[in-house]
Amino acid sequence: MAKSTSSPSRRFLKLASMTASIATKTVSNSIRHMTSDEDKKVSARQQLFQDIGLQIADTLGEMKGAVMKVGQIASQYKDVFPPEISKAISKLQRQAPPMPYAEIKQQVESELKQPIQQLFKHFDEVPFAAASIGQVHKATLLSGENVVVKVQYPGVDEACESDLKQVRLALRMMGMLKIDKKLQDQLFDEIQDSLSNELNYEIEAQNLEVAASFHQALDSHIVIPKVYKSLSTRHILTLSYEPGESIETASTWPQDLRNTLGRRLFRAMGYEIFHLRRFHCDPHPGNFAFRENGQVVVYDYGGVKVISPQIIQTFKALINASQQKNIAEIENQMVELHALSEKGVFPEDLYQEWLEVLLRPLTTYYDFEENSAHHDGVKLGKRSLKYWDLFKPSPDTLMINRTVSGHYWNLIHLKAHADLSDIFTEIIPSAQNHK
Repeated sequence: MAKSTSSPSRRFLKLASMTASIATKTVSNSIRHMTSDEDKKVSARQQLFQDIGLQIADTLGEMKGAVMKVGQIASQYKDVFPPEISKAISKLQRQAPPMPYAEIKQQVESELKQPIQQLFKHFDEVPFAAASIGQVHKATLLSGENVVVKVQYPGVDEACESDLKQVRLALRMMGMLKIDKKLQDQLFDEIQDSLSNELNYEIEAQNLEVAASFHQALDSHIVIPKVYKSLSTRHILTLSYEPGESIETASTWPQDLRNTLGRRLFRAMGYEIFHLRRFHCDPHPGNFAFRENGQVVVYDYGGVKVISPQIIQTFKALINASQQKNIAEIENQMVELHALSEKGVFPEDLYQEWLEVLLRPLTTYYDFEENSAHHDGVKLGKRSLKYWDLFKPSPDTLMINRTVSGHYWNLIHLKAHADLSDIFTEIIPSAQNHK
């Protein structure tokens, strides 16, 4: 870890070298296949993207630290990349080699202005989690309460800004982002904001307190770790220790309990998106834990997306039009969200089939373990392939889409069997309940 963050010039040169190499490959591919037929050009471009994706993932993975976090955040917006690139960067690991305890101790004492033994009754020297920008240690307060202490690696916040600029340059030089320059700028501004927020633990503390208050009023079975403000700073975050079982363990519990947990998670995240309009946007299974008393624990509020009332209203209108199967209105709302380039081209029969597939898990009793909507969607996608360029990823709703999709897969991992239609209608009251 220390190597990857202690030498800014080395990091810059490694990223610049990657960018130059990718640019050379892209130009060479264009020249080599200038006179090829369309099928050969498509095949060559797919192979190029596979090679580039592996190169990006290998480079970011080797560097760890700040640039790995940049890659992880970029992977959350993977709808804007070709699938070959998305697949590669989505495999960036969240775990990283831990920093030596002596450096962690120095960081804690520097931030909290006291010797560590005067702050904690006990502080585990070995972290129980180490990620790209920091690591987490279990500890016990002087009062006897069990906590976890999230410690950011020194210097990682400065490195991230430089790393993001290089990754942005590399992707632009490849010309592979599937949106125009204005939307690219909006996208990278969002990535920059997301990165800045994740690096500022004071913002995460605020997010945790907002979420805790919201869920306490909505459903006390949603557990949000408590923030200890006197032991937290921009680079240190001390939270109550909230243990729970992994989604893999929970998937072995009785069916009724799995169904309850799945419904509870879906309702909580749906309310965050459509009512709080400030939602936890990293649905990775590791950010959630489950208890046999029916409680769901939500970790890591560093990545939170705030949505404007206007965007939520438009998104709700799109959902309502979808339930009414009003194709013209669906297209109007998609254009409003910058998600459709041309109206009246995509065949109505395909729209109708997609609506049935997409709404099935939300409006009927659904066996997530069987996952029929996904299997039918894969088949339908092949038939819709030639129209795909009509649809564009919308920066305004990318994180909503990724979050909803991620929790769909969480319910699959839980092996839930549930009718979510009542919750769906509760979250979006004007939506029609089609059973």
